[in-house]
Amino acid sequence: MTIESVASFRQFNRFYTNLIGVLRAGLLDSPYSLAEARVLYELAAAPVPALDVADLRQGLDMDAGYLSRILGRFENDGLVVRERSDADARKQRIRLTDSGRAAQAELDKRSDAQAATLLDAVTEADRRRLIGAMDAIQSILGGGVASAPTVVLRPPGPGDLGWVVQRHGALYASEYGWNDEFEGLVARIVADYADSHDPRWDRGWIAEIDGEPVGSIFCVRADPSESAVDDASGRGDVAAGGVPAAPVTAKLRLLLVEPSARGMGVGGRLVDECIRFAKSAGYREMVLFTHDILDSARRIYQRAGFVLDSEERKPAYGKDLVHQHWRRNF
Repeated sequence: MTIESVASFRQFNRFYTNLIGVLRAGLLDSPYSLAEARVLYELAAAPVPALDVADLRQGLDMDAGYLSRILGRFENDGLVVRERSDADARKQRIRLTDSGRAAQAELDKRSDAQAATLLDAVTEADRRRLIGAMDAIQSILGGGVASAPTVVLRPPGPGDLGWVVQRHGALYASEYGWNDEFEGLVARIVADYADSHDPRWDRGWIAEIDGEPVGSIFCVRADPSESAVDDASGRGDVAAGGVPAAPVTAKLRLLLVEPSARGMGVGGRLVDECIRFAKSAGYREMVLFTHDILDSARRIYQRAGFVLDSEERKPAYGKDLVHQHWRRNF
């Protein structure tokens, strides 16, 4: 444990308590302190009409004398009623009155409004990052098991195409030692997509977790030479009525999954979404180009129904590689 870690932790605590106003005399401009508001909440959220005072104190980890003073004030204000337990006369039970439930409901309303105001001030992507970070804090410090992260597939937005190029270049260099020729190839693919994609036939997706991009994939029209279907044009002719016919062959390109997101099914979801779009667009087949060393990607393609069409060994990106062509019919 470093001094810097402790300082950062404490700085966040000071920032957040000030942000939500828990240091003020009355929480959310109410007559109640943070501790009093929490007692009201626990009583209202209890699955039974009345709670044992001892259970309430234990659940809140609150000093017995402090809790007793809070309950005494609430009783004087008509917010709670204290009574002896029917099961054990030595135990005291506490329940909210109608006035107590009304007070707690008003605090809930104000708290929801405060949270909504804070969240409205940030973008949707930052909102997902924020909620994800809060879930992580609760899971780590609460000693619980982290819930499975939510993976969102969405169209590329501003900055995403640059991210696709950068992450392909960086990851393939670090994991396979490929040189900058590969990043240049990815840049050209992305530039072609940005310049000439037709949303009827071409589509891209970014996978994100907590607002951070963790994967990519693209479906584009293949070059006519890559189509195995007997057709005059791999990009389709003109159907009756002058409406462009669906292209014959789709090409899956630029599948990428960040190391931090591997093992979560992100790659499979991206490929499935790419295939779903190609089918709905009217393509009759899909092809892809990969290399034999990309074991994880190859397994995803096989599970999705792709079969190896051909392969050849030749140098590329500073390495001696086996290039593979895969195909899937619809």
